[in-house]
Amino acid sequence: QVQLVESGGGLVQPGGSLRLSCAASGIIYSIYTMGWYRQAPGKQRELVARVIAGGSINYSDSVKGRFTISRDNAKNTVYLQMNSLKPEDTAVYYCHMDTVLGNNYWGQGTQVTVSS
Repeated sequence: QVQLVESGGGLVQPGGSLRLSCAASGIIYSIYTMGWYRQAPGKQRELVARVIAGGSINYSDSVKGRFTISRDNAKNTVYLQMNSLKPEDTAVYYCHMDTVLGNNYWGQGTQVTVSS
């Protein structure tokens, strides 16, 4: 059974930084994308950033220049370095992975709160 385990959320002041990690375990075939989504209270879940097989990266316009996603293929792990955090970045962040076979997996979510 495939599991995604996230870590690294927490409370940070505006302008601060956090680093999220997501490790995939289990029998995994042909990952297509790995990335991060977020959901703020009362809002829909939205893409933050993702790495596509082959190395292409997508970022939400709201985080470009502030967040950096990276992936360690050997460890099936994806990271999200978040700098210059703003209160509007407050949300539950979810790790996501899909495969070329069409399987979708989600982590349990980790809370990120940006507040003074």
